[in-house]
Amino acid sequence: MTTLRLGGPARAVHRCRETDDLAQVVTTLDHAGDRCLLVGGGSNLVVADEGFDGTVVLIETSDVVFGDENGVPFVTAQAGVGWDDLVATTVQAGFGGLECLSGIPGAAGATPVQNVGAYGVEVADLLRSVELLDRRSGRRHWVAPSALELGYRTSNLKHRGDHVVLGVSFWLNADRISRPIRYGELAIALGVEPGATSDAAAVRDRVLTLRRGKGMVLDPDDHDTWSAGSFFTNPIVSDDDASQVLDRIATRLGAQTRVPTYPAEGGIKLSAGWLIERAGFTRGYPGPAAPVRLSTKHTLALTNRGTARTADLLDLARTVRDGVHEAFGITLYPEPVLVNCEL
Repeated sequence: MTTLRLGGPARAVHRCRETDDLAQVVTTLDHAGDRCLLVGGGSNLVVADEGFDGTVVLIETSDVVFGDENGVPFVTAQAGVGWDDLVATTVQAGFGGLECLSGIPGAAGATPVQNVGAYGVEVADLLRSVELLDRRSGRRHWVAPSALELGYRTSNLKHRGDHVVLGVSFWLNADRISRPIRYGELAIALGVEPGATSDAAAVRDRVLTLRRGKGMVLDPDDHDTWSAGSFFTNPIVSDDDASQVLDRIATRLGAQTRVPTYPAEGGIKLSAGWLIERAGFTRGYPGPAAPVRLSTKHTLALTNRGTARTADLLDLARTVRDGVHEAFGITLYPEPVLVNCEL
């Protein structure tokens, strides 16, 4: 049930193909005092080898509806809609906006929880509203993005279980016009200047090509994609600590080393992948015989080579995290949700 293909058994599984059923099942389990684990695409979960002592609720709702508000198009999807399927559907229908988020695995309902982002665009840029089930009251209601405290790979829905996302709605661009292309690598691939727009279908095609080159598009025959995507978030260093951190990097790597930095609220954002490589963890680490390796295409992904256990994955994650901290004094934090396990 997860893209890592790791984790032990659950006590029971309930598949929900209708939103009303999803809300009712979760409410019934809550009233019975039965633990439940909500699973959409399973792309952001690390489940312990011991499994989950409760009921897995598989979210398989699938409706997609287009609308228009004051001349601005939007799309509304139930939580179980495959995210990349939703992106493809909007582009095929002649709209733009979501194309830079092509190829990301998982379900649409998870995207506002994590404030999913890639190639210079994140869900916060496009989100119109989210339908929530309040598990304490049983009430269903739609909320605006401002209610979610969206930040870098986070929201106030993350790491809490009192709300369930039932549906999501996103603003779109008419005439298949993309979002402004902010990401340098993508702009070069498209042959446009940063900040320009392009045809959404062309952008989607280039994004998928770039992601495949990094092992970030699911492929059952490619173990580099047996992962949870980027395992660590890019660290944000406060303004107060930035000079000390950059000095430490320069001391280790040389004063002429160019450190990729990006503006962030209250500080600067560093590249976790860059730090991992400079700390000595190369692509494919620790080698071909290991059951879990860094992807051979992208050091941010920890991959199951086919015979791994979750314990193996966590061991490698700790080794990488501790190695980066020893080298640069920076602590990396995992992006996936850890179920019944911890680093």
